[in-house]
Amino acid sequence: MPAGFHPSSFILHPLIRVLHVIPSLSLSSGGPSIALPAMAAALVAQGVTVDVVTTDDDGRGLHLAGARLGEWLAMEGGWRRLMFTKQSEFYKVSLGLWRWLRDHAREYDVVHVHAVFSFSAVAACWAARAAGVPYIVRPLGILNGWGMANRRRWMKGLSFRLLDKPLLDAAVAMHYTSGLEQREAESLGLRARGVVIPLGFDVRAMAPWDISTDPKGDAKEERLLFLSRLDRKKGLELLLEAFVLVAAVRPMTHLIVAGNGEQGYVAALKALAVSLGIETRVTWTGHLEGAAKGAAMARAAVFVLPSQSENFGIALLEAMAAGRACVSCEEVALAADVAGEGAVRLALRNPQALAAALLELLADAGAREQLGAKAREVALRDYTLEVMGKRLRSLYEAVVIGAR
Repeated sequence: MPAGFHPSSFILHPLIRVLHVIPSLSLSSGGPSIALPAMAAALVAQGVTVDVVTTDDDGRGLHLAGARLGEWLAMEGGWRRLMFTKQSEFYKVSLGLWRWLRDHAREYDVVHVHAVFSFSAVAACWAARAAGVPYIVRPLGILNGWGMANRRRWMKGLSFRLLDKPLLDAAVAMHYTSGLEQREAESLGLRARGVVIPLGFDVRAMAPWDISTDPKGDAKEERLLFLSRLDRKKGLELLLEAFVLVAAVRPMTHLIVAGNGEQGYVAALKALAVSLGIETRVTWTGHLEGAAKGAAMARAAVFVLPSQSENFGIALLEAMAAGRACVSCEEVALAADVAGEGAVRLALRNPQALAAALLELLADAGAREQLGAKAREVALRDYTLEVMGKRLRSLYEAVVIGAR
């Protein structure tokens, strides 16, 4: 890539074709499966031709029911999807995906790879290099310090040194969604140029929502809302411990935990709530979307996301766009980015500090309103589909020009 490269300085080439490769588009995979369709639609709106290749993964040991394999499907937003079956759970190996990439990568101007430590990511990088096509890697936060240390640490370390790092160093760019993600990933010694382009969504459609769809409940009840995938990195144990302190002070407060997760882990969380004596003050809704998600957001006094590590924070952006007062931690990249503008309240990751931040907002309706209004303002200004689409479009054009 040329020295002094800056993606905003280029104009889109009208014929640019981009191939996106991702291991899974299942909702069980969390944020990446929500972000990529939004990204594809945003790029199409900017005049980019977008194809997405993935597997039929639907969680551990599962395949998407009724998936049409090996044929292109036209998707809402004007992009196409091609899906192949996975042969293994480990690394989600898909030989059909590999063969297709080997035969067709040369048909694209740029390959945009989403994930690290995945068969599809390695296959896409190899295929692009063999075809002489520049490729960009978005690591999905997998290179963050918490993930490298807490998830298959030794296996990741070996894979990174022998397989993944050489492929990442050969990328024309690394696409990070936050400065925090870039700093953590580059501490591993990556040589490819890093570009920060935050995720964007149709935030204008996220609020206001109709609270008439809200499940029956006491109108005087104060609700705290956690809405995200139920995963060990999300800080749910910390939230439950903090809620014990909140519930002791404010007897009308109720915690809503919205999301799905691995069955054994969810059972352990519910058992923790029982042991803490708050089981009657916590509701586990499972995954919510559409009107049900909107109702949960609309009725929440405060949204809380105390994750140990987030390379962005899609659920937090949704809550910001809905105008909710939000409490999070600096380990959540989006929260760290917008806290200085008064759009999110940061708390240290311990039960006392988190409870104190929640109690302060619950006691002050004016502060909640001000925080929520600023959150929505920032979401509408900086995190829209249009903003993301234009930035990615410019990045691709810079890559194409640099490759000529």
